[in-house]
Amino acid sequence: MKNELVVLMITAASIGFLHTLFGPDHYVPFVVMAKARKWSLVKTGWITLLCGLGHIFSSVLIGLAGIALGITVSKLNVIESFRGGLAAWILIAFGLVYFIWGMHKAFKNRPHTHWHAHGEKTEHLHTHKHENDHLHIHNEDGKNITPWILFTIFLFGPCEPLIPLLMYPAARSSYWGLLLVTGIFGSVTIITMLSIVIISSWGINFLPIRKLERFTHALAGGAVLLCGMAIVFLGL
Repeated sequence: MKNELVVLMITAASIGFLHTLFGPDHYVPFVVMAKARKWSLVKTGWITLLCGLGHIFSSVLIGLAGIALGITVSKLNVIESFRGGLAAWILIAFGLVYFIWGMHKAFKNRPHTHWHAHGEKTEHLHTHKHENDHLHIHNEDGKNITPWILFTIFLFGPCEPLIPLLMYPAARSSYWGLLLVTGIFGSVTIITMLSIVIISSWGINFLPIRKLERFTHALAGGAVLLCGMAIVFLGL
């Protein structure tokens, strides 16, 4: 089992990395929401970590339950496929609602002008936004459910490649191998998620998008919507 375990460990690390890298839903929602909601890098990292743990552990629990009940890989894949479809549609719904809300907010807060008179002879033109200075304070005071929505989506989102990796050491009754393969796959997946999210969140601050600032919520919702659609229609 030693040689097979080494191969499984390398496979688990490789698949965990590639599965995350080529799955934009693993990092795009965090990057765009962090920009729109003005999260710090620390907060963004914590939210990404918690969602990643939920993403991994939900699949691990299903895999372990399947092993205990003697369910075949094909049947477990059907369950994971259903979960994946459900998570994708939740992502689409969340992105669409957030996009519509973001567009409403952007147009409601568009700059406009008023004439102001001071006495009989003094007049000047004043440009302002009705929701300018106090907008973010109200958002922060209220309970922000965005991280919980993301956590729920990732809790439903499956790690399809993990199931076959779990089944082989389980079939050989190597529980140490089962634990090792799971740990490597999960660690590489979460580290990859965190690395991409943190680097992208830091880098996006240097993009010249100041003129689009009031559209950040709409752009974030649109990006999340496209991620969900890519999963459903392109199988990413």
